[in-house]
Amino acid sequence: MPRAIRGVLIECDPSIKSIIVSIDSANHDYIIEDLDDERVVVKETMVSTLKHKLEERLKENLPPEEESGSE
Repeated sequence: MPRAIRGVLIECDPSIKSIIVSIDSANHDYIIEDLDDERVVVKETMVSTLKHKLEERLKENLPPEEESGSE
């Protein structure tokens, strides 16, 4: 008998989606269905964990903020 898995549709830029796919590729714990270049269905129970990992990955890729002299 088929089992249903609750999922959340995530719509994002292709660059963000590629990071999500990369995070999922280690254990396949997050993605239920890869729909197209901008949409993916993720397990509902894993959304907060995925957000945290995505934020960490984005912080790694962004250049450090420079402090401005004016306040």
